[in-house]
Amino acid sequence: MALINKFLAAIRRDEDGQGLAEYALILALIAIVAIIALIFLGTQVSGILSTVGASV
Repeated sequence: MALINKFLAAIRRDEDGQGLAEYALILALIAIVAIIALIFLGTQVSGILSTVGASV
């Protein structure tokens, strides 16, 4: 029984998965912000790139 308690205590102290989950949430947030920025600024960026392409 003591061996099982030690094993469960070791699992509770393991925080590697928590760090990975935090990085995944940050990456998802950055992706959402980038998509929203492209939705709102996409037409302006497209116009600027068209102007630059036409001048070349």
